[in-house]
Amino acid sequence: MARIGFIGLGNMGGGMAANLAKNGHDVHAFDLNADALAKAKAAGCLPVDSAAEAADGAEAIVTMLPAGKHVAEVYDALFGVAGPTAILIDCSTIDVATAKQVADAAQAKGLAAVDAPVSGGIGAANAGTLTFMVGGSAAAFERAEPILAAMGKAVIHAGANGAGQAAKICNNMILGATMIATCEAFVLADKLGLDAQAFYDIASVSSGQSWSMTSYAPLPGIGPDTPADHDYQGGFAAALMLKDLRLAMAAAQDVGADTPMGAKAAERYEAFAEAGQGGLDFSAIIRTLQGNA
Repeated sequence: MARIGFIGLGNMGGGMAANLAKNGHDVHAFDLNADALAKAKAAGCLPVDSAAEAADGAEAIVTMLPAGKHVAEVYDALFGVAGPTAILIDCSTIDVATAKQVADAAQAKGLAAVDAPVSGGIGAANAGTLTFMVGGSAAAFERAEPILAAMGKAVIHAGANGAGQAAKICNNMILGATMIATCEAFVLADKLGLDAQAFYDIASVSSGQSWSMTSYAPLPGIGPDTPADHDYQGGFAAALMLKDLRLAMAAAQDVGADTPMGAKAAERYEAFAEAGQGGLDFSAIIRTLQGNA
């Protein structure tokens, strides 16, 4: 079992750190929020007073932070204390350029680094069933894999540094656009007089099937339990979907990719968030189509 420094104990990071501790790792955890530190302690982690203290003596350092600027700032603080054999594992969702830059900076200091953003949401973080998309060298991936496996059900090597972030934003661009199309279909079906359950029973086994339909239906009482059954509380916040779509659009602009559906999805989620609905689950976008937002 490894000594692990974990930095960033928010909605996702708290569950991830707890699962590392549950799997027997010695987790030294840091967050600016005192309540998050208390929860980490209750879950078997050792709370510490700074990111540098979490990194000191760690064999692996895991970060789960809001944006690229935070990752860059924390990495600057880590470089002076991280041991020469430590591996840096950033699980944040950030822009591809920053992911490459911090990995290059780490490697210049003689440290291995991977970007390993996640898919699965808060429930999967708590349950230890996340999917990790990992960018980095084959050797770095091999070192990171057992750490990530303690927090997830799938750990997939996407390619070189930055590839994990690229996979994440492309995946979530599909998710954002597909959810809107799924919501549109449910609303249209209702206006055409179709029973929602009957439509679900048909579409979920037909060519219109998608994860947004069968695993995350945006209407309450349809399919498995989803945030829609809890007034769209919990799950994956619309503001976070907007963040990922903005990252995807920025990346598309950088490489000259034409992403009209992704761009339209970003516009809809931006308007939804600006209307004060960013804290709701992203499937609550259906309310804008129903006229409820």
